[in-house]
Amino acid sequence: PTSGQVGVVPHSGRFCYTLDNDLLSREQRQFYEDNGYLLIRNLVSDQDIERFRKEFTRICKREVKPPGVMIMKDESLKSQFGQSERVVNKVQDFQEDEELFRYCTLPEVLKYVECFTGPNIMAMHTMLINKLPDSEKQTFLHPMHQDLHYFPFRPASRIVCAWTAMERADQDNGCLVVQPGTHRTALKPHGYPDLEGKTNKLFHGLLEEDEKIPKVHLVMEKGDTVFFHPLLIHGSGINRTSGFRKSISCHFASSECHYIDVKNTIQEHLEKELQDMVSKKYNATSVELKDIWNFRARLVQGERINL
Repeated sequence: PTSGQVGVVPHSGRFCYTLDNDLLSREQRQFYEDNGYLLIRNLVSDQDIERFRKEFTRICKREVKPPGVMIMKDESLKSQFGQSERVVNKVQDFQEDEELFRYCTLPEVLKYVECFTGPNIMAMHTMLINKLPDSEKQTFLHPMHQDLHYFPFRPASRIVCAWTAMERADQDNGCLVVQPGTHRTALKPHGYPDLEGKTNKLFHGLLEEDEKIPKVHLVMEKGDTVFFHPLLIHGSGINRTSGFRKSISCHFASSECHYIDVKNTIQEHLEKELQDMVSKKYNATSVELKDIWNFRARLVQGERINL
């Protein structure tokens, strides 16, 4: 299978993107089928969010240094603020940080994830995003994109992202923006936006965006969690406030998913960029894409089969 082949896995009845379960109502399943996302209010507790916030601060201050974690910063602010949350805009690949990785094991999150992946669940990709107050260059705007662009495993319908707001997210501080129904489209070509200032590493966007497709801003309160399909076109705006907009997320996949070879596909250039980044970070001469994902992946429920 190539990156362009993202066929739907058939299930009983008329539901293609959710599995039979006792948790979701028929209306919730139909909403996800139609729109590609499902918002669950007040799912993660204030206590857990506060613990994640404290661990993020410790990582920013370098009080803890989890192996493999990728810390993305606005280097232009480093001289002004030093090592602090005022500089760090993303902590990625925190699978070796016991405190942050607790998010991926929360029973209240996993019970929803299972509705999309089935019982054998892998945590594949983790992020804590700290959207900084933005400049006129819109540095931290994440252009509209599909997450499947980043993933060399299939089928797409057995992958889901859980994204939890750590404080209120709205249009002022750059909430998520989605294009409902686009999860039913194919994976599209991605690249860096041809705009000054929007050159954050791996912040890829659609090369051609259909402006006619309606956009929905997901206004969320602290603890609200949205689950969405990896082909759903989404992004986030700039933070026009003086505060920070934090969220924590994980992409989960069924361990029955399989890796694909992305060579000679629209994902090939991403593979090379990721390999170059990892090679420089670890001074490695040869890195396989599958090895990078095997390092990130952690079993959180059930049995590890393929991934």
